[in-house]
Amino acid sequence: MPTRVLPFVASCVLCLFCAAAAAQTGYVTDMLRLGLHAASDTSDEPIENLTSGTALQVLERTPLYLRVRTPQGREGWVKAAYVVAEKPARARLAELEAEVAALRDEVAQANAARVEAEGVASRLGAQAEARNDSREAVAETLARLKSENADLQARLERYRDSVPLVWAGAALVVALVGGFLAGLWWLDALIRRRHGGFRVY
Repeated sequence: MPTRVLPFVASCVLCLFCAAAAAQTGYVTDMLRLGLHAASDTSDEPIENLTSGTALQVLERTPLYLRVRTPQGREGWVKAAYVVAEKPARARLAELEAEVAALRDEVAQANAARVEAEGVASRLGAQAEARNDSREAVAETLARLKSENADLQARLERYRDSVPLVWAGAALVVALVGGFLAGLWWLDALIRRRHGGFRVY
């Protein structure tokens, strides 16, 4: 009776090991190459050489060997001593270096965008300052024209009694028209000088 139970128990234990191994993922440890073999004891020539960090799906486990499936779907046997549960340091280092390179690219793009934004802000500030200077010049010109007009009106009041009304009116019209035209000419010359010969109103 015990001799019949022993194979049954052994087959149950083997099934449990297979079920547990099917849910695991292992990685080729830090070595140059790991041979993937068709023979369960890896006594034959390797059908493929696996590099460090290759993710392997563990299908079956024995004390010394593992039956695995590669990411490309190829199945075979490897030595269990060279498969670990965590990614080896070389693979983790490569992933971290890739992340650092991506972050450096993002920082470089952000710096380029910042420099471009600062340039745009500087140009806009210069344009705003130039417009403020132009408005100030126009305001000064208008103030001077108003002052000249007030002076002409005051002189007209002083000479109204001594100069005939017709001559006084003609002189006033001539003075006003001449002053207005002179003011326009001066204002136009000032604006063109500030804007490189272009009229900007």
